[in-house]
Amino acid sequence: MNITKQKVDDLNAVIKVQLDQADYQENVDKVLKNHRKNANIPGFRKGHVPMGMIKKQVGVSVMVEEINKILSESLHKFITDEDLNLLGNPLPSLDEKHSIDWTTQKDFEFTYEVGIAPEFDVDVLSKLKLDYYKIKVADKDVDKYISDVAKRYGKMSNPDAAEADDMVFGKFEELDGEGNVKEGGINHSSVIIIEAVTDKKVQKSLVGAKANDTYEIDPKVVSANPQDQAAAIGVDVSQLDAIISKFKFTVEKINKIIPAELDQELFDKVYGPGAVTDVAAFRAKVSEELGKGLSTDADRKLKVDIQDELIKKLKLKLPDTFLKRWIKESNEKPITTEQIEEEYDNYSKGLQWQLIENKLIQSNDIKVTNEEVVEHTKGLLAQQMAGMGLPGGTNDEELTETANRVLQNEEEARNLYMMMYDMKLTDLYKSTLKLKEKEVSYEDFVKLAYDKK
Repeated sequence: MNITKQKVDDLNAVIKVQLDQADYQENVDKVLKNHRKNANIPGFRKGHVPMGMIKKQVGVSVMVEEINKILSESLHKFITDEDLNLLGNPLPSLDEKHSIDWTTQKDFEFTYEVGIAPEFDVDVLSKLKLDYYKIKVADKDVDKYISDVAKRYGKMSNPDAAEADDMVFGKFEELDGEGNVKEGGINHSSVIIIEAVTDKKVQKSLVGAKANDTYEIDPKVVSANPQDQAAAIGVDVSQLDAIISKFKFTVEKINKIIPAELDQELFDKVYGPGAVTDVAAFRAKVSEELGKGLSTDADRKLKVDIQDELIKKLKLKLPDTFLKRWIKESNEKPITTEQIEEEYDNYSKGLQWQLIENKLIQSNDIKVTNEEVVEHTKGLLAQQMAGMGLPGGTNDEELTETANRVLQNEEEARNLYMMMYDMKLTDLYKSTLKLKEKEVSYEDFVKLAYDKK
């Protein structure tokens, strides 16, 4: 066997694998002997079928399977040994000058195209000058939060018709260009909070809504917050910009909430028994928690700004032609060239940021240990339990056991590790960048963070 790499340019290369019969024949013979040993063919005793018959029946398929195994293992080892930083996976070359004749060929040459990640450094990070927003917690923010909490713990009723402060539960169905429900389109049931609707005409039309009423709605008007817009139709916020369709919304029922009283029962439900004993202390606690949440929003805005600046300044080049082909061939569902071209810019920016983020982690030797993730998970669990009025922080052993159980779920563990890396990167940004603090109201911050320019 002989494996070589030929450089096409800084972002593309070709890997050639030459296989002689000696490289695969021993494995093929072992598999064929096993087939012969277990073959049940009328007229022959088990284990005594002529090898010629076995080869005629399965010889080619066995050879193809064994060669593919050798190719996969050899390519993986070669890529690892050569320390190749590839994007996507190797693809059989489009420039093969001959087709393989599996029935007669003994020696083979396979050619693969590969895309290579660009070389770059992230020293530019320390030179960025960005704003960092300190969001003021106003009395009206506290009032709104308390109003929302009172509604959350209030009682639900289902009147026949909606009023301005009600919620309308129903089904969103994606429409095509002619106003018909799109076959295979987005279909999701969720709630519209009438007061949150940003289009005043749509908001007014929803007042008086009854079961089975239908509306044609752009999901981007159900709230000023993109997270809420995405949740309304059941997609990730990153997919929102690509959605241009309107939706048919069919009302199923009206939800009216009668807010809970601001009393000890509510205080205990929100913060645990006895943690808060009067309205003033409740407001102070709410203000403190809002401040923490707004700080998280400010960090998220900082990350978005850094992402935009680094992508713009580094101007990473990618093996675009290779990646477009790889996307098409690796996609689980059929995808057209036109779809790839339409979505490629967003994909490219996402991949660039992934490369930049990985480089930041590597260059700054950022690591996340299992112990750190367990402790972080315990903290999240304690917060959840406290919010339900349970004594979550009293038994460290039980918390540790629960945290370890949560981390046995691969998806949960991956998300928690990513969360920890994100937190450490945020700490890096704050300690490295020249940040200019700006104090803003929550309303102004929302405009800065979410309004389209």
